[in-house]
Amino acid sequence: MNMVPRLASAVWPELGESALTVVVPVGSVEQHGPHLPLDTDSRIGEEVARRAVAALAEDPGVPRCLLAPTVEYGASGEHEGFPGTVSIGTEALRSLLLELGRSAGRWADRLVLVNAHGGNAEAVVGAVRTLRAESRDAAWFPCAFPDADAHAGHTETSVLLEISPERVRMDRAEAGNTAPIAELLGDLRATGVAGVSANGVLGDPTGADSVSGAGALAEATAALIAAIDQWNVDSTGRLR
Repeated sequence: MNMVPRLASAVWPELGESALTVVVPVGSVEQHGPHLPLDTDSRIGEEVARRAVAALAEDPGVPRCLLAPTVEYGASGEHEGFPGTVSIGTEALRSLLLELGRSAGRWADRLVLVNAHGGNAEAVVGAVRTLRAESRDAAWFPCAFPDADAHAGHTETSVLLEISPERVRMDRAEAGNTAPIAELLGDLRATGVAGVSANGVLGDPTGADSVSGAGALAEATAALIAAIDQWNVDSTGRLR
């Protein structure tokens, strides 16, 4: 396994020796059904970021990357109908990420926020836009899986079976509301996840498998590696 350059393990004299890109996973502490841990999003975001940073460390043509500690708490108000969820809300998360970026920007050349929870999007985009308006080279990237079910279903369960199988309670896995997310958005906004799914699952995790999880992780990691390598930032601050 490649060694992963981590910000938390560095000593300060090392950080002025070359151009630096700081990679910050942004996750959540929220319910993920009766079978997945509360830190599922954080685990996934950190794993994708870790793999990308490890791979980029082997490429001499890419500015040096450091994996920063994960921002564990996010904006998860839609899940507060379930015990265990801890949400700091959009404004608090935006402020946290903004001040993180301002501080890191004093010595780092670039900053990318790898967002692993959809509910964080407004805060992440808002923080990056402000940082860029202040002439800091910040960006964000969605840690997402194409064609995934919405929450704690087949996709997330498969990924956790690949990276943290000991944390998955497949004996408790059960289908939740499997309707397309587009059909649920109105009720979700009005009632939260608890109003549309009694067990907190939006999808069906019962057929999840680690092989599917490995494939999803590889695809997401490759996308992040390419985005950091190319560093094309759109009008929202997203790496493309």
